Amino acid sequence: MGCLLIYMTNTETKTNTEERPPVVAVMGHVDHGKSKLLDYIRKTNIVDKEAGGITQSTSAYEVVHNGKKITFLDTPGHAAFTTMRERGAQIADIAILIVSAEEGVKAQTLEALQSINEQKTPFIVAINKIDKPSANVDNTKQSLAEHGVFVEGYGGNVPFALISAKEGTGVPALLDLLLLVAEMEELRGNHNSPAEGFVLESHLDPKVGMTATFIIKNGTLHDSDFIVVGKEVTKIKRLADFLDKQVKELSLCAPARISGFSKIPQVGFPFTAFGNKKDAECFAECYKEENCLCEEKGLGVKAEVTIPIVIKADVSGTLEALEKELKKLSVEKVAINIIDRGVGTITENDVKLIQSFPGAKVIGFRVKTEKSALTQAEKFAITIQTSDIIYKLSEWLEEEMKKVVPKQRIEETLGKAKILKVFSKDKDKQIVGGTVVEGLISIGKEIKIIRRDTEIGRGKIVSLQMQKIKATEIAEGNQFGTEIDAKIEIAPGDYLEAFETVIK
Repeated sequence: MGCLLIYMTNTETKTNTEERPPVVAVMGHVDHGKSKLLDYIRKTNIVDKEAGGITQSTSAYEVVHNGKKITFLDTPGHAAFTTMRERGAQIADIAILIVSAEEGVKAQTLEALQSINEQKTPFIVAINKIDKPSANVDNTKQSLAEHGVFVEGYGGNVPFALISAKEGTGVPALLDLLLLVAEMEELRGNHNSPAEGFVLESHLDPKVGMTATFIIKNGTLHDSDFIVVGKEVTKIKRLADFLDKQVKELSLCAPARISGFSKIPQVGFPFTAFGNKKDAECFAECYKEENCLCEEKGLGVKAEVTIPIVIKADVSGTLEALEKELKKLSVEKVAINIIDRGVGTITENDVKLIQSFPGAKVIGFRVKTEKSALTQAEKFAITIQTSDIIYKLSEWLEEEMKKVVPKQRIEETLGKAKILKVFSKDKDKQIVGGTVVEGLISIGKEIKIIRRDTEIGRGKIVSLQMQKIKATEIAEGNQFGTEIDAKIEIAPGDYLEAFETVIK
């Protein structure tokens, strides 16, 4: 109950809201100008610093236009970063789908559009590179229409802007359009409430240790707060803005860089801030109770059986891909609980981490296993499964999940009889006569007593007779006499439904 009160305290203040800045994801195909656009907006240059000119990590920036703040997420455009693009669409309030006026819709444009549509994120189309000699705006609009995106003036109502990210042409109009869409979305927040939001990215900083970038979707974050991400509680050691300038507090929709974590926070997870450790720990404990059986599934139904797993992979990119595939697995009443994930060889510590969990498993992609880990796994009956093919690991785990599906007790109907007459009743024993109208009824079987299509009680068939001759079972269409052991008094017109309980 205490945790519930904390949660209510953390959310009820949202009623006193105010207009908040929009969080905007810039998405699209590689080299269509996402980073160039942000370059112009921020008046900085990050493109030349990126490997191959492609943004390699997700970042967040805060700008001011016409006196109003806008938070931009710079999501990568290369095919290797599909998952990170999906995160951007989840966290964002509005998306900019940037499309080259030279090339039109390309592969990553469609992937970005899919993420936008799945998250039902409002979006604006920015047709870029209009300064190029080969630019063809009409062809680009047609290309968009062919993939279901109909911009204003071209058969639809999707807002769009014509821009040159390199020259800055049309960018102010794009920002005006963003603020207009944000106003229509009626984005609200309360800077007086405790901070809530999402983990945008995380990494290990050699100077300050494990660090994460958060987007504050509501409330104000203080440098003295305790952060809860999943079931982990962290005291903020250093709070900085997007320019890495240390600050005392940050509020609505600001990117926040936080250090002090003992474990790298899971990207994409929501976070909640608390003013004291006790409340934070209580909230985290509630998270464990509600989510440990079905981590990140969002299914709304708790699993009856959980398989704890540790995931290891050769590099962080494949680790993320493997984790994503495993989380797609769906076996009724069974869920996986990812206890830990990491990069590198499967070690003895990986096994020790889950040796106390029944049915635990370690799954490795393109990694080796230390001999000490194998010894420890054998000692505690921990399964270690490795492969160089992700779908093979996924198929294996799905089969393991099917093996532990809980058995169900099912009542199978054997026969149904209508009661025509009641002959006698002595305590719980009743002699009645009737006709089998469906299936067959047998000695020793349990029965349901049905009156006006409603079960009113249960009993058991003690004996059977047909034409005054003892019988073990009576088939459909035959009349019979029977002794029933039941507390409920049977009446003419009732039905007896014979059944047996089977485990499947």
